[in-house]
Amino acid sequence: QIERVYYAREILLRDINNPPSLTELAQQVGVSVSILSRGFQHIFDTSVFAYLQTHRLEIAHQLLAEQDLSVSEVALMVGYASPSYFSRAFKQKFGIGPKAYQKYCR
Repeated sequence: QIERVYYAREILLRDINNPPSLTELAQQVGVSVSILSRGFQHIFDTSVFAYLQTHRLEIAHQLLAEQDLSVSEVALMVGYASPSYFSRAFKQKFGIGPKAYQKYCR
């Protein structure tokens, strides 16, 4: 089952803009939702979608530092439909808003 949890992570991260639902993900790897959830918690010490959100925000952090993109463009690239929701999540994770972080990096 450990291999299935790692496989689920691969599937989840393949398309961060359009991830499968928890049910779809569990079906794709051949385990129940509860087994997948417990396995993710055990192996990665977080929930499936908290892991996805962290991954999205880390990619955004890198993009804002290295690319000449707007905050809205980065938000969409990492799977956030709402730039304001993205900004709140980014600030909560990193302690600085995405625009301020981008200015700091330049």
